[in-house]
Amino acid sequence: MQNIGEEICGEYLNHFLNCEFITYNVALPDTQGEMDVVGIDLEKKIIYVCEVATHTKGLQYVTNNQPDNYNRFLSKFKKDIDYAQKYFETYTVIPMLWSPVVRISNEGSKHNAYEELQLLKQKILEIYNLDLKLIINEEYKATLTALKEVALKTTSAFTSPVMRLYQIEQNLDTHLERLKKRGLIKNK
Repeated sequence: MQNIGEEICGEYLNHFLNCEFITYNVALPDTQGEMDVVGIDLEKKIIYVCEVATHTKGLQYVTNNQPDNYNRFLSKFKKDIDYAQKYFETYTVIPMLWSPVVRISNEGSKHNAYEELQLLKQKILEIYNLDLKLIINEEYKATLTALKEVALKTTSAFTSPVMRLYQIEQNLDTHLERLKKRGLIKNK
């Protein structure tokens, strides 16, 4: 079962990147591991391979008490991309990393999660000639806002718990504003 961050990623792939198929926690048959989210756009022949790290205090994988974001994600994306290129050889592969909070340390800091992701992006380009899409910080927030706008405009109930929550929240906000304007409830 997908977690909340994977669900957000999948809903974005559905509503904005026109993926007809979205699946979660795909076991890799040729190697140990799994891809968090895979989206397939059949018409454009694109496969999105997504790793999702929903750390609300900042992206920070650790090995032997040392930050390990770069190595961990490089290993994961190598497996993901190799899988996608092998089994979807006629498709364009687009790797994506989703994480809401990626800290940007001061210049000269020993560890900098943001800089590690920039190096990862560079390495993926170097190895595979693919542009790793980083859905982090402001970009992540923009995707949440975009999904909320879809939820507000949709009148039928969503099957996605995330989208249904956004739909309830957005419609409740609209309802409360109307009541305030009519003087039926107090501004708080």
